[in-house]
Amino acid sequence: MALRKTPLNAVHRASGAKMVDFGGWDMPVEYKGVLDEHRAVRQAVGVFDVSHMGEIEIRGRQALDLVQYITVNDAAKLKLGQAQYSALLYEHGGFVDDILVHKVADDYYFLCVNASNQDKDYQHIQAHNRFDAAVDHAGDQYAQLAVQGPLATAVLRKLTDVDLPPVKRYHFLDGTVSGAGARIARTGYTGEDGWEIYVAPDQAERLWRQILEAGREFGIQPCGLGARNTLRMEAGMPLYGHEIDATITPWEAGLDWTVKLDKVSFLGREALVRQKERGITRKLAGFEVTGRGIARDGYEILANGVGAGWVTSGGPAPALHKNIGMCMLPLPLGEPGNALEVSVRGRGVEAITVPMPFDKRAR
Repeated sequence: MALRKTPLNAVHRASGAKMVDFGGWDMPVEYKGVLDEHRAVRQAVGVFDVSHMGEIEIRGRQALDLVQYITVNDAAKLKLGQAQYSALLYEHGGFVDDILVHKVADDYYFLCVNASNQDKDYQHIQAHNRFDAAVDHAGDQYAQLAVQGPLATAVLRKLTDVDLPPVKRYHFLDGTVSGAGARIARTGYTGEDGWEIYVAPDQAERLWRQILEAGREFGIQPCGLGARNTLRMEAGMPLYGHEIDATITPWEAGLDWTVKLDKVSFLGREALVRQKERGITRKLAGFEVTGRGIARDGYEILANGVGAGWVTSGGPAPALHKNIGMCMLPLPLGEPGNALEVSVRGRGVEAITVPMPFDKRAR
């Protein structure tokens, strides 16, 4: 099957980006290099093409009822122009996906979902839609650019009349960027301040070039998925298929803060209640490598020489000058301060569990 392409695919290739197959999409993994791009976002500003992400729109008289039923967080608490991190669960309590829910109007909710899951998410929501609400698989209607870093607002202010500074984290508004109608959200997946901009696909290339031009004086860099991954790891943010999947529950993933058991019933609630009453037996933990080696995704974790868990995500943390990772471990081994070993090509490399996020400045 041919790889799917974002509206910026030709631009990435013309710019010399290294391209990879990411969940069925032809995406840039790096331009000048992951380390340079990572540091640009931590110290100044970078821009990402994240148009592969999916968008699902829910509209109608009972739009909120449907959102409440399919998600774990309490969307009833959202104000107009506010977004929240949430999740779709199966009835057994495992993740269908983690998502962002935006309240555009009382009868209109806008969901941003993971690229490789968007078809599955749409089918899941439709299968459980017993409400007076319409569900639209809207991914083809949007391109998405993420401007991230401490100077992200300074760049974007040059391109919009929208008053950006008063917009709080996890809030959004609809306006224009360089004359294009846009949904402008103060969200991101880097642990830095920044904006995610949703525009029509035919506006993406022009906007990409204008963002780079506006950011030239601030040292902006185009960034690929490699830097996006190292940035989100430093911030302790989960990635579907790694820290969360159908076999892992929010309690185990350390995402209990997203689950509102006191709201109306939702998919997976009964399973989560039962697990909470029994108590979890494993949990996601952060670790730093103290020996010589790099922990990679899928490597085995050893405790006292015995297999105890696995690395869900691992690699260098460029801003911290350390090698870090996240792993699934049995209780109480996941508590900070426990000595571990990571099996790196058959060799035990010393590590220690630490609190997350790794980068304490991360939002």
